[in-house]
Amino acid sequence: MEVLNVKNIQEIYQAENGEISALKNISFTAQKGELISIVGPSGCGKSTLLSILAGLLKPTGGEVYVKGEKVNGVSPHIGYMMQKDSLLDWRNIYKNVMFGLEVRGMMQPEYRERAEKLLKTYGLYEFKDKYPSQLSGGMRQRVALIRTLAINPDILLLDEAFSALDYQTRLTVTDDVYRILKQEQVTTIMVTHDIPESISMGDKVLIFSQRPAEIKEVLEIDFEDPDRTPISCRNNPKFSRYFDHIWRELSANE
Repeated sequence: MEVLNVKNIQEIYQAENGEISALKNISFTAQKGELISIVGPSGCGKSTLLSILAGLLKPTGGEVYVKGEKVNGVSPHIGYMMQKDSLLDWRNIYKNVMFGLEVRGMMQPEYRERAEKLLKTYGLYEFKDKYPSQLSGGMRQRVALIRTLAINPDILLLDEAFSALDYQTRLTVTDDVYRILKQEQVTTIMVTHDIPESISMGDKVLIFSQRPAEIKEVLEIDFEDPDRTPISCRNNPKFSRYFDHIWRELSANE
């Protein structure tokens, strides 16, 4: 089932030296439960696109539809995770997870029960009375994910969400996050500078050009393994071929 439809998005903004075109004719769709990675040169407009998808920024041209409904302003169907976990240090883990529900006025029993179930399902309930400062970086990122999923979004946007973690923790967390997203069947759009991460997590990789960014290629990722995980994908013979292909495409931009 199609959840996201992005049609001919363009973004032009005013700078001191005149107009700058950031995005040009960006079009793609995403199905329920699909994870789409976006890679491209630094400054090409990847994060700008996420802001447009989230309804935080109105594009100069084009339209975004979520479940057939045009996005006009912040959409209740979309959750957004950025590089920093943005947990509130003075609230314990339970209250941090509930924060998104509070902000959206969704504190009815059924929503609170869903949040508690997520904490229990993914091994965080025993830490509900702890504070963010008492958790590792990886656990904090898991809490941030559960807080975002508690609002029951149809689409999750990840903007370099794991880049602040050290390499070993990042591998473990991406494995955990991938498992959670696939189990919850949340459609995910992930911006990353990490090519291996884009391949190991993505069902598709959108390769962006230099600014003004266009989609150079939609690369289908298929490891022919229904039980794939990000870590297992890195040991698959296809992995290096996907990496070399994306690397060549990005290097051609320079």
